[in-house]
Amino acid sequence: MLGLKEALLQEQKRLEKILQRTTKQLQNAPSGELRLARSGKWTQYYRSLPGQKKNGIYIPKTNQKLICGLAQKNYDEKVLKLAEKRIKQIAKITKDYEDDEIENVYLMEHPKRQKLIQPVEPTWDQLLREWLSVDYKRKEFQEGTPVILTERGERVRSKSEKILADYFYRKAIPYKYECPLYLEGVGIVYPDFTFLSKKTKQEIYWEHVGRMDDPSYAEKAIQKIHTYEKNNLYPGERLILTYETGKTILDMKLVEKLTARYLLA
Repeated sequence: MLGLKEALLQEQKRLEKILQRTTKQLQNAPSGELRLARSGKWTQYYRSLPGQKKNGIYIPKTNQKLICGLAQKNYDEKVLKLAEKRIKQIAKITKDYEDDEIENVYLMEHPKRQKLIQPVEPTWDQLLREWLSVDYKRKEFQEGTPVILTERGERVRSKSEKILADYFYRKAIPYKYECPLYLEGVGIVYPDFTFLSKKTKQEIYWEHVGRMDDPSYAEKAIQKIHTYEKNNLYPGERLILTYETGKTILDMKLVEKLTARYLLA
C-alpha cells in the first residue's frame, strides 16, 4: 500500500528511465523534421531541414528508415519534454511533503495542548483504538475440535493459524481473528485475520488456505476467493493469501515479505 509520496517517487523513477531511453534514442536520430502532406488518396512525406526550402525535401516511400526515424524523433522529443516537466513537478512536491504531515501538526503539540484541541482528522492511534474497541462475535467452534491457543490466549482452528497469530502478536501488529465480514452473494464470512491499514485506513483481510491438496477443501477455498473478488477485494490489494498442502508447509519467509509489504509499509 503506497502513500502519495512513495507513489510519486516511484513515478519519478519510471519517468527517469523513460528520459534516459528517449535521450539515448535522440542521440542517433536523423536531423530535420517530418512533414506529412495529402495528395489525393495518398500521404506524402517531406524532410524539413534548417536553412532549406520551407516545404521540405520529398522523401520516397521506399525510404521507410528515414520516415520512421523522423517520426520517432518527433515523438521522442515530445515524451522527453513531458517527462522533464513532470520530474521537476514531482521533485518540487516531494521536497517537503510527508504523508502524515497533517497528523504531525497535532502530534507536535505539547500533550497539555493536545487535550484542548480537536484534530481536524483522527490520528492513527485514535483510529486504531476505536477500531480495536469494536466488539464482535467470532465463529463458534464445533464440539470436539482440538483446542489450540495463541500466545495472547485466543483460540484458533489450526497450528498454522497459531503460527501466524503468534507472529503478528510478537511483531505488535494489531489484528482481529475471525471478525465477521459481510460479502454480497454469500452473506457473512469470517476472514482468518483482519487488519487496519495505516496508509489507507481500510481493512485488509488475510486468509490462510490450508489443505489445498484436498479437492473438496480447495474447491470451497477457490469459491471463497472468487467471492472476495466479486466484492472488489482483490489479492495483492486488500486481500492477502497464504497456502499450504500436505507437502508444502507455511512459508514464514513469505509471511515476513507479505507483512512488510502490506501491513508495515
